[in-house]
Amino acid sequence: MLYDVTIDGRNYRLGLERTDEGWRCQLDGREVLLDAVLARPDVLSVVIEGKAYEIKRERTATDLHLWVGGVRYAAELRDPRSLRSRKGGAGDDTGPRKLIAPMPGKVIRILLQEKAKVEPGQGILVMEAMKMQNEIKSPRKGTIQRILAAEGANVNAGDVLAIVE
Repeated sequence: MLYDVTIDGRNYRLGLERTDEGWRCQLDGREVLLDAVLARPDVLSVVIEGKAYEIKRERTATDLHLWVGGVRYAAELRDPRSLRSRKGGAGDDTGPRKLIAPMPGKVIRILLQEKAKVEPGQGILVMEAMKMQNEIKSPRKGTIQRILAAEGANVNAGDVLAIVE
């Protein structure tokens, strides 16, 4: 399987193939010795060319981050064969976009008001879930058309929190 991966703004081409011995990995055409096991949900134990790493995945409604040790990296993974992953696809950047609650929690702070201009990745509100605060960010450049959640409100996974157009 081939993937396009972006880590902290830098693009890579990752090829992964499962073999009898483990994984065959190519990173930008270079063979990399790799062994990996899913230690627990969202935690991957990886040995890359003899060095061990623990990689933790953190997902929000709009972002994916990887923690390696104490360092956090912004990550984006695209399967180039998938129509949904292609940039500039039909309907990709037009019309309103809904910001969805990734899990049940409580809205603790609204960072921007309706009709405010936003940039991609700019925080719109902060949610608390399982004693962790998650900033819900704008998926695109635009204007906040509606804020559908109030500070202090409890929300369920899948609830629409705001609409950006």
